[in-house]
Amino acid sequence: MEEIKVSLDKSLRRGNKMSGTRNVLKRAERVSQLEAEDRWTDNSTVLGMPKVRVKRTVIGKKKKKKSKEEDDE
Repeated sequence: MEEIKVSLDKSLRRGNKMSGTRNVLKRAERVSQLEAEDRWTDNSTVLGMPKVRVKRTVIGKKKKKKSKEEDDE
C-alpha cells in the first residue's frame, strides 16, 4: 500500500510558539505580581483575584547606520 504524505499547514506548526509572551499567567505568577504591586495581603483569597496586566516586550526597529556623508556634517 502506498504511503500518503500530507504537508502540515504553516499555522499549525509549533516551532518556538511557547517562547513568546503569554497573555495568561499561572496563579503563583499572578500572586507574586500582586505582591510586588502591594495589592496582595496574607489574608487574601485566590477566589476573585484582581486582574493582572501582562507587560509585553516590543521589539524595536533597528537603527539605520549613518553614512559617511551624514557623519561629516
